[in-house]
Amino acid sequence: MQLLYAPTCHNLSLRSLHTRPKEGLFSSLEKWLHLSVNNQPCKLPPRKCFYLKKTRALNSSVQAGGSGVSTRNAESDVLKALSQIIDPDFGTDIVSCGFVKDLNIDEAQGEVSFRLELTTPACPVKDMFEQKANEVVALLPWVKNVKVTMSAQPARPVYAGQLPQGLQTISNIIAVSSCKGGVGKSTVAVNLAYTLAGMGARVGIFDADVYGPSLPTMVSPENRLLEMNPEKRTIIPTEYLGVKLVSFGFAGQGRAIMRGPMVSGVIDQLLTTTEWGELDYLVIDMPPGTGDIQLTLCQVVPLTAAVIVTTPQKLAFIDVAKGVRMFSKLKVPCVAVVENMCHFDADGKRYYPFGRGSGSQVVQQFGIPHLFDLPIRPTLSASGDGGMPEVAADPQGEVAKIFQNLGICVVQQCAKIRQQVSTAVTYDKSIRAIKVKVPDSEEEFLLHPATVRRNDRSAQSVDEWTGEQKLQYADVPEDIEPEEIRPMGNYAVQITWPDGFSQIAPYDQLQTMERLVDVPEPAPIGA
Repeated sequence: MQLLYAPTCHNLSLRSLHTRPKEGLFSSLEKWLHLSVNNQPCKLPPRKCFYLKKTRALNSSVQAGGSGVSTRNAESDVLKALSQIIDPDFGTDIVSCGFVKDLNIDEAQGEVSFRLELTTPACPVKDMFEQKANEVVALLPWVKNVKVTMSAQPARPVYAGQLPQGLQTISNIIAVSSCKGGVGKSTVAVNLAYTLAGMGARVGIFDADVYGPSLPTMVSPENRLLEMNPEKRTIIPTEYLGVKLVSFGFAGQGRAIMRGPMVSGVIDQLLTTTEWGELDYLVIDMPPGTGDIQLTLCQVVPLTAAVIVTTPQKLAFIDVAKGVRMFSKLKVPCVAVVENMCHFDADGKRYYPFGRGSGSQVVQQFGIPHLFDLPIRPTLSASGDGGMPEVAADPQGEVAKIFQNLGICVVQQCAKIRQQVSTAVTYDKSIRAIKVKVPDSEEEFLLHPATVRRNDRSAQSVDEWTGEQKLQYADVPEDIEPEEIRPMGNYAVQITWPDGFSQIAPYDQLQTMERLVDVPEPAPIGA
């Protein structure tokens, strides 16, 4: 992904930094809600999405009543017990996922303590992970006391490139887009952000609509003007209910009247020079359209996923389809569609005065996995106009439940995307081959490292003007091995070779290379 940096804009009026508002906290999500197309919440079956492998009871190496357990056997018993717990998103046990950390065993006292480090603090099944971990370890005959501590991985992007300083500690960046104005995009973006905060995540909102910023109307922070750190020349976001906020509307300029290139520069400055700190999710309220501003945003930041907002009308579908195609071209997966359409009758049942329209079409035509119907209710508009998001004003209401479902969907899909991207291209030293499994593909294949290196298409290997091959076949030794492979967003990996060369290898290019058919024999240990 090419990073574009616009010149610094000097039109923003920012106050100097004095004090920062304290961060508030939302209550954590108390129960798990299944995702469904019609968003009806349902109870969690005790063994459906979160289950234990059917195994025989674990036997300790010590007879009942015995006190001597070897450290190696005790550790093996604990890990074997924990490996029964399956992550419902990855379909892999929590030991293989690398969640188990800081395992300590006191053999004499029969005490076991460990930490479960999840991919996000907003994990919808974190309480169940903790409960099941306690249960399966406590079943071991020699265990008398179990202590489980829950934590989350540090915020960091799955990206190998040189990101702007302000974006280097953000795990997931979610674009909320409609490509059309007036369909409820900002309402969805703000309420989604506060839902994720309510699930325990660290969240920020970036209002990218410079021409018509909505964020200053929809939230009511005490400090309504962005501050600048004069030493670092960085922007300090304002906060409301623990969520960090940045909008051109907080820059003291109102709505922008300027040409496109200037707007791109303002957006770049606001987004990349802000001190976001560690965030699990940054929600970007995208401006309408698919022009330069939207493309600049998608190139400046490594978007994790996109949520599409629409209404039932045919015209809305035409515009939304353009946006979905733009994200597809930029290798940004669209994980959900939100359609503002349904009403509720006197009995609380949903009905659709306009029929089920563009949302269903988008899901079917583009294969987007989840569709959410958002009710048209006066309280939803009133909350936005009054500066209090609906999910905060009525956390137990029908609208909040729908956004909880959407929040769970976003958390799950982001975790899957990060896992797929981080393991898409790896090097297996035992067979000296590069394994490739492109995200959203069931196919896995092997490539010879020398083949990958010889197929580099950068200016160092191929003349940009003539197309002449500068890197010759004999220049690459057959036994070359990569030193490091790191993902670059959702579309490529960066491979570092022993000569110091850093190769960008897009997934599309890897899929066209000559593959290994006969798998090499595993190399001897120590080879």
